[in-house]
Amino acid sequence: MGAISADVEAFEKGLLNQVSRAQLIEFNRQVAKEVRLSGSPEELRAFQYVQSQLDQFGYETDLTFSDAYISLPISAELAVDNEIYPCITHSMGTSVSGLTAPIVYVGKGQFGDVTENISGKIVLVDGLATPHTVKVASERGAVGCVFVNADYTHEMIISPVWGHPTPETVHLLPTVPAVSITRQVGDEVKAALERSSSVRCAITTKVDTGFRSIPTLVAELKGSHAPDDFVLFSGHIDSWHYGAMDNGSANALMLEVARVMAENRRDLQRSLRLAFWSGHSHGRYAGSSQYCDDHWEELFEHCVVHVNVDSVGGKGSTILTEANCMAETKPIAAAVIKALVDESFVGTRYGRSGDQSFWGPGVPSLFMGLSEQPPTDNPAAAAFGELFGGGKTGGFGWWWHTTEDTLDKVDPDCLVRDTQVYVSVIHRFLSATILPLDQHAAAKEIYTALVAWQEKAGEHLDLSPVTKRAKTLVDLLAVCEPHLRKLTENPVMTDEVNRHLMQLSRRLVPLNYVAGNVFDHDLALSQPAVPKLNDISNLVVCEPDCQEYRFLKVALRRKCNEISFALKQAIEELKQLQEQLQMEAK
Repeated sequence: MGAISADVEAFEKGLLNQVSRAQLIEFNRQVAKEVRLSGSPEELRAFQYVQSQLDQFGYETDLTFSDAYISLPISAELAVDNEIYPCITHSMGTSVSGLTAPIVYVGKGQFGDVTENISGKIVLVDGLATPHTVKVASERGAVGCVFVNADYTHEMIISPVWGHPTPETVHLLPTVPAVSITRQVGDEVKAALERSSSVRCAITTKVDTGFRSIPTLVAELKGSHAPDDFVLFSGHIDSWHYGAMDNGSANALMLEVARVMAENRRDLQRSLRLAFWSGHSHGRYAGSSQYCDDHWEELFEHCVVHVNVDSVGGKGSTILTEANCMAETKPIAAAVIKALVDESFVGTRYGRSGDQSFWGPGVPSLFMGLSEQPPTDNPAAAAFGELFGGGKTGGFGWWWHTTEDTLDKVDPDCLVRDTQVYVSVIHRFLSATILPLDQHAAAKEIYTALVAWQEKAGEHLDLSPVTKRAKTLVDLLAVCEPHLRKLTENPVMTDEVNRHLMQLSRRLVPLNYVAGNVFDHDLALSQPAVPKLNDISNLVVCEPDCQEYRFLKVALRRKCNEISFALKQAIEELKQLQEQLQMEAK
């Protein structure tokens, strides 16, 4: 596990030693004693327990309710050549009764490699039920999906729509049923397909989808110097089954961080705002996305960073090097993890998951989960690793999203370790004179992505004006940013520096992570760096004289203007800061 390293400053070591193993165990036990479906009475009791603890710690708490589009899987049945097999269905799937069609095996669902006509058929897919696979299968004409998991079936949500559907996205909700079966059942179905080319499959699913009232709990501890600015620390309470790790252990961690921060509130320059979501597992981040919609301007003006926590402290979770981060938040994570457990943090770029609903307002993010399992040959571990660790880990554990996510899957020592990491990171964000955001790293990542996009575009699109402007920003930050950390004496000047750092985030985070409108939410589908240029992939495969090529080129030119203008604003922001620093030096 590793003790706290000797090079941790005495004050911080004292802070970390306040983390209580007994408190974490009790918080975890209380939250995870009931199944917590979104909008259920059991979930509400967990919210009320968390609120009561935060009230005792001295936080200002607010438990509110709102209608959200929630989908609860009820039951499912699968029959293959009249042989009935156990299965589960998925959130946001469709309800059908005895849908019957031929079934065809398509491996891991890489449909670009599938030559067989799947129109009017049910596809058998190796892996977890994902929105992308369901979307592509239905676009290819499939009428249903059967996913082969590992030793247990894993609950999933198969809609790509982030939060509430809108008139523009409602058509993207799944229109075909999806079920998951275990590897053992999958082997039997594959054996039937090997015996006959005319195997038929029947699917029955029942999914309860519609608007439900769900809770959101917000708790705040005011900082002493800049109380309007806050660190947003969030996690979901709703669960699949008992969800002792996902997300009971994370809720316990949040409560313990809250307790420790309350006992050290005199150190906090900024406010700590905790947010506990519903609608994560059953509404595709309905709670966090609605909070963003309701508080967009406040987040834009005052949110320093969003720190998220999910599925921590798992038994055997020895890997702390691959957690999600942004380029600008990676250095603080690396410093803390190196100091506490003497491991070199690599980090993984965020995908579209994990209540990351705040990129539109330009809020930088750190973490989703933290500790993960070592990679193994188990198909579940490989699938989880792809979801959470860039393929380098075994994810959160074989029990993730199953009936087996119970208290015995949480290791108290691992949970203490993970809590100490969060305590250190959050305390540094709350107490640092200059915000620990590496904007130079953020700009470099954007510049590198633009260079890669230009290489892909070739002669089809000239990105040189945009790339040149990004390089200007990188060079300016390389000169300017090292001087910022030295400004600790003049509170007025440090406030101004922090304001400019936050404004840079408002430009750079959307450039690096938002494909569409910053007031909307991109789909829960994978996307590259600087995703506004994603249509370059379509442009380069079109014939230059066709209509689609011309349309794409116009659209991409407008996207280039959008990117270039945001970079110009960032450069102007930085030049203003440089002028103020020069005046201060005189």
